[in-house]
Amino acid sequence: MQRLVFDLDYSQPAARIFAYLAEHENLAPLFGTSVRRLRDGSDGHRNGVDSARELRIGPLPPFEETVVEFVPNELIRYRITHGSPLRDHEGTMRFTASASGTNLHYEIVFRAILPGLDAVIAAGLRRNVSRGLARVGALA
Repeated sequence: MQRLVFDLDYSQPAARIFAYLAEHENLAPLFGTSVRRLRDGSDGHRNGVDSARELRIGPLPPFEETVVEFVPNELIRYRITHGSPLRDHEGTMRFTASASGTNLHYEIVFRAILPGLDAVIAAGLRRNVSRGLARVGALA
């Protein structure tokens, strides 16, 4: 099982960082993939519970992520729900307001169906997500 943890502080308010990272299309540079919205949330929030996105990495088959928990300005939890060699995948973004802005605590956990594949995927995710999150403050 792989577990990636990213902790970052931003000078912008939590609502602004949350709004940026909640938008499915804004995640493409974060993950180094193309992202296409499949459906809006069923909880009254466009990017809320049951909203889904398709991610495509190069020539590989696409896979689908679905938001399973959504608390505005506080929490986004999603899972891969279709088309991936990953199992037990879950991403959790926690946003905490502070006097100086926002802390983002982002965890991604998963395992792969093929031995060793999880380590390769983890290395790519660690690199791409670190770079992408470093730019969020300038984009949000």
